[in-house]
Amino acid sequence: MRIIKKEILAQTQDVTIKRFEILSPLIARKVRPGQFVVLMVCEEGERIPLTIVDKNSDIGTITLIFQEVGLTTKLLGKMEVGDSLYALAGPLGHATEIKNFGNLILVGGGVGIAEIYPVAKALKEAGNHTTTILGARNNDLLILEQELKVFCDELYITTDDGSCGRKGFVTDILQEVLSYSLSAIRYSLIYAVGPIPMMRRVCEVASDFKVKTIVSLNPLMVDATGMCGCCRVTVAGKTKFACVDGPEFDGTQVNWDELTKRNSVYLDKEKHICNLKISSV
Repeated sequence: MRIIKKEILAQTQDVTIKRFEILSPLIARKVRPGQFVVLMVCEEGERIPLTIVDKNSDIGTITLIFQEVGLTTKLLGKMEVGDSLYALAGPLGHATEIKNFGNLILVGGGVGIAEIYPVAKALKEAGNHTTTILGARNNDLLILEQELKVFCDELYITTDDGSCGRKGFVTDILQEVLSYSLSAIRYSLIYAVGPIPMMRRVCEVASDFKVKTIVSLNPLMVDATGMCGCCRVTVAGKTKFACVDGPEFDGTQVNWDELTKRNSVYLDKEKHICNLKISSV
């Protein structure tokens, strides 16, 4: 659980995204695309889930990419090479279904781009024709563009301010790609990871074209092994636990209103505690 490499991937005045390589031979040996770990920075800290972005089975490392948002991710960001995590559990969750679907689209927004990387790699290696759409607030916050190019047949970039690629949203390009596909390429699957509003809108666009859409959800999570029920989501009218039933679900069946409300219920408290704790470190 020792950190052997630390890197800042993106940084602006209010956002920092970091990449850690962590020594964990057992997890590196077992993990498959789409799975995650739960870690604790210190004994008194909380457990947080992070998707495993990459692995190196030969040296026994896993790669995690995270944005410093709350208390735990900011404390994690303060750790240095040579430090060890207090606890690390995984791999958790169901792995992504990897097979030759034919033509598919991967959509990543913000730090969600990191989560589509292992899936894009595995799907391309399975023989799929992959079209990838990445979105970020601006060029400074765009991550893994060069790494993903290796596994993409087509790559589109959007930024909110137009500083890289096209100005606009990932769903603008998704709409155009799917419209063109009506007379050319038929897409079998869309895989999307990013902020909740982005994933919701991707599903709405995909529904218009009747394309199956898989989303990877990251609701509030405490135990991460199916015991606490904190990460419950409603999918097709049924209660599911993201940690053991997911984290991937059919996006067109997700109750997005409920997920949005549940994910924001502690937002004010999190900001207050984060500011209080970080200032005292």
